[in-house]
Amino acid sequence: MPRSKKGKRGGSSSSKGRNGVKGESGVSDDDLASEVLSHYSSTSESASVIEEGTGEVVDEQTAQEETEDKLKQCIDNLMDKSAKTRLAALESLRLGFSSRVLYEFLLERRFTISDCLERSLKKGGGEEQAAAATVCALLCVQLGGGVEGEEGFKMLRPILSSILIDSCASLSARQSCARALGMCCYVSASDDAEDLLKSIGHLESVFVGAYPLGDGTLPSVKAGIPVLHSTALQSWALLCTLCPASRINTILNHHMPRLHACLESSEVNFRIAVGETIALLCELGRDIDQEFEYEDCDALCDSLKNLATDGNKHRAKNDRRKQRSIFREVLHYIENEDFTEEKIQFGIEAIYIDGWMRRRIYDAFKEVLESGVRHHLQFNPLLRDIFGLGPPLILDASVKASRISRTERHLFNSAAFKARTKLRNKVRDKRADVM
Repeated sequence: MPRSKKGKRGGSSSSKGRNGVKGESGVSDDDLASEVLSHYSSTSESASVIEEGTGEVVDEQTAQEETEDKLKQCIDNLMDKSAKTRLAALESLRLGFSSRVLYEFLLERRFTISDCLERSLKKGGGEEQAAAATVCALLCVQLGGGVEGEEGFKMLRPILSSILIDSCASLSARQSCARALGMCCYVSASDDAEDLLKSIGHLESVFVGAYPLGDGTLPSVKAGIPVLHSTALQSWALLCTLCPASRINTILNHHMPRLHACLESSEVNFRIAVGETIALLCELGRDIDQEFEYEDCDALCDSLKNLATDGNKHRAKNDRRKQRSIFREVLHYIENEDFTEEKIQFGIEAIYIDGWMRRRIYDAFKEVLESGVRHHLQFNPLLRDIFGLGPPLILDASVKASRISRTERHLFNSAAFKARTKLRNKVRDKRADVM
């Protein structure tokens, strides 16, 4: 079972291989990717579930062995000379890693996979770099927060950071590296002040390109750059949840006024990312000091009210609706500390997203795992630890017949998250002297 770290706070897909290049096995890369997806999709639903009426456990050992054989072929294909073959292999690994928990399978192959990913990041084109970075994030989620995950992150962090800050690299690769750097650091390096600070610094160096200029105006940026700014800001916000109180105070003083100014950005998705980050930073501030209030709170609330009621006809209707919804939530939190709770159901369990930090953490995993996030919430010890769920459940008919009430689950989740918050604050205090 993966080892996970205590004291941590508790969510881009690449295209399928399209070229049908034949591998050594005689099976096309398209077919291999399709079969991997098919196996994981069909077996993930049946894991640890009892067949009704028979009482017999669904035996998926054969299917597991078949899919692992296919993944072995994909790993071999990562070393192929053909870029198309490598891309198809990366896509198959993305599908497999996001759909199932594969800790034991990956444990003995982690160095080989890490070497191949590093090679793709260093020598591949933009599309291959983007795909490799996504698999890096998934590999860290699979290996968890133990020594194995830390080893992989320390190996891959330099090249992920290098591509992220390289203005000549492809935008898709930089965006994927921003997401991977945030996730890998969150999972694998939360107790390493040096790695945490370096990752935060690299992400920060990207999105500050959207900050106001000396005269107070926002800079003009090239097409596609706001998406990169948004991704880097969201990954940075994720890592802020790991920072000690002293660092949070510095972040609040430096970034809050500049983020406030960025609410005037012409890019709706960047504005939304900024608004959510402002709410998260305010929550962090109140977590440290219950009396915390942003010094220019009245002006901030005025900006949020304007965005929450924006009827600008020049914006797309869906963009206006999404913006109004998000900024109403942000405004209510800033003014009244109100947060609209969200329930995430998976199997017979559920988690409750009841704060901006918890939402950012869940969204970060969801962005990496996509449709596989619920499966990982059920069976991945890392996610279950982060969200206070305890060990994976072993389901049987009696458990299915006696589901606990919504209130009981909510109270348990809230208590578990509060306990993790206390642990997190202790870890913060220990790191305060070195950050």
